[in-house]
Amino acid sequence: MNILQHKLSSGFVACIAIIVCYISFTRQPTDAYLFPRVISVFFLGLALWTFIKALLGLSKVGNGLSLTMFKNMFPGILISSIYLFIAAKSLGFYTATTIAFFLLLISYDPAPHTNLNSWTKRIIITACFIAIMYTLFAKILVVYTPRGMFI
Repeated sequence: MNILQHKLSSGFVACIAIIVCYISFTRQPTDAYLFPRVISVFFLGLALWTFIKALLGLSKVGNGLSLTMFKNMFPGILISSIYLFIAAKSLGFYTATTIAFFLLLISYDPAPHTNLNSWTKRIIITACFIAIMYTLFAKILVVYTPRGMFI
């Protein structure tokens, strides 16, 4: 079961990598998709490598995905799905990313939710993350980011 689970999951990731790579090479304007093309080719290479290793039985297979692990991952999967399919388009890239990152911090930060200092820390970390991301993409790399409600 564990080997089959590894083959299926790595095959699923490889399929997503193929789709992402295809999309990055077929969209216009081409200058806006230069950075996504580089990242998607790298992502595709790693995904195919992992899938081939799984098919050949060369991967180290763990215990599989237990129900407890899935319960721990579920908030992240839910937040990421809402971000990807709904929020990023309707709220704008930076606004939706700020909200999604903050929700992920709330979900996975082990600090108590009753402590004011932990909330302050989460807000500061979120603000620093968004500032670094904006500086990296918009100012240093000068790559296209989706435009929307707030930038």
